[in-house]
Amino acid sequence: MVTMNRRTLDPTSSPLAALVVHLRTSRDAKGLTQVGLGKLIGYSNVYISNVETGKQAPSLNFVKLCEEPLGTNGSLELLWWSWKNGSLIPGFPEFAAKEREALAIRLFELDMVPGILQHSDYSAAYESAPVRRGEATQEQANERLRLLSVRQQLLGRTLAIHVVLDESALRRPIGGPAVMARQLQLLEHLAARPNIVIQVAPYLLGEERPFSHSVTLLTLPNRAMVGYTETLQRGFLEQDTEVVSRWAGKYDRLQVNALNQPDSLVAIREARKDYEGHAT
Repeated sequence: MVTMNRRTLDPTSSPLAALVVHLRTSRDAKGLTQVGLGKLIGYSNVYISNVETGKQAPSLNFVKLCEEPLGTNGSLELLWWSWKNGSLIPGFPEFAAKEREALAIRLFELDMVPGILQHSDYSAAYESAPVRRGEATQEQANERLRLLSVRQQLLGRTLAIHVVLDESALRRPIGGPAVMARQLQLLEHLAARPNIVIQVAPYLLGEERPFSHSVTLLTLPNRAMVGYTETLQRGFLEQDTEVVSRWAGKYDRLQVNALNQPDSLVAIREARKDYEGHAT
């Protein structure tokens, strides 16, 4: 068993490690000692110390009580559930914690609508497929949906969200025509919000599309920027300034080359009408 040490703990090593590091850094950021936090939530500093050093796993009740005084906006609970059920790929929990802190989010999604913008029917249809293929249990699928609903609370905030969708995300019929029509209608509604921009990168971009994988860029409260991408096996939170700067430059080019928002909404609306025609 690896000893969880404050100086050496790698938050990408496991969901529990990500939870512990996020708890400690959030407490430090608020200027709270373990004793001070304990007084606010009714737990002893010994319990908090045991959690923060890995001697004791935190309870869900403890995690929920920490959210308000630490200002973590549900990210601790999300990390707790991802640890408890093992339903997320390695690397994602650390990203999810950063996502909750972000002031601005820029997304490029390759072949599906990104999670925070998904209609519940669309998400349910997508998560049902691994269960049918025997790659996940229904419990794991339900847990991923619950975690997604926690992430979607971001839409209730005023942070800036810029999304570029590859045209394939509009044309991949997840859940069938009726579900796709509802999903695309939701995108139209979200794009009407002043803090959300949705663009479509058309097939015609061809080889000029700068990304071959989905990418997320987060601007954090200290104005630092981090990036995130995934392979089939794990997620990668990129914090190297030079690398993230290159990703941001590619994203800027993608924004310029994609359809503008009015034309993107026309593309989304036309795709929705096609699905509605098939659904009827």
